[in-house]
Amino acid sequence: MIAVSFDNVSKSFAMHAGRMLIRERLTRLVRGERGERFQALTGVSFLLRHGECLGIVGHNGAGKSTILNLITGLCLPTSGRVTVEGRVAALLELGSGFHPDLTGAENLRLNAALLGLTREETAARFASIVDFAGIGKFIHEPLRTYSAGMTMRLAFAVAIHVDPDILVVDEVLGVGDYGFFEKCLQRIEAFRRAGKTIVCVSHGLEMIESLCSRAIWLDHGRVLADGATSLVLDRYRAHGGEALQAAMPT
Repeated sequence: MIAVSFDNVSKSFAMHAGRMLIRERLTRLVRGERGERFQALTGVSFLLRHGECLGIVGHNGAGKSTILNLITGLCLPTSGRVTVEGRVAALLELGSGFHPDLTGAENLRLNAALLGLTREETAARFASIVDFAGIGKFIHEPLRTYSAGMTMRLAFAVAIHVDPDILVVDEVLGVGDYGFFEKCLQRIEAFRRAGKTIVCVSHGLEMIESLCSRAIWLDHGRVLADGATSLVLDRYRAHGGEALQAAMPT
């Protein structure tokens, strides 16, 4: 059964070279002027079956995060078709929907609702989420009193308790200390053993190797390789992939 399908998908974004008055925007719209655009993806096609673990590698700006945003529905393709079957939990911009004046508990409930949990499901998982995050008594304190690491841990804990069919992970495991990092990897590994579908983007190729049986190499929005993880990463490394990642700013 297919979990994710990309059929000749392309995605471009408008580029804005500075501020523009509403009058100028309307004038461009009436004249049909689209302006300069950035081509993030070009003709990307792949099928991902339920239970598969897919890793995506490539330099910064290759289009990796754009694929994840299309899977989660955060954006729509410019052309082509994206089909997703099942509940998706995304570990992308952790904590982006949190409000600093609300308590950790209030943010937990709000974020869980946004991720699709009912009030009853959230109540049943509340204690487990707090325990996983290691927040303790601070769960009833305003978020503005949290450290960045505490906020990230809480956001990760909420997302991981959604019990999705498809888990999307984008470079978010550098949160908290080493112990929490290990706990995150163990939970993702448990998802994999349970037959969940995982799509993972990371500059850490070791994590891709340990979690994913299949990998895609993207370059400037195009698929250069798609296949067994070891073979794709060998090609990527042979073209200086790891050296390029180390040299580029994060």
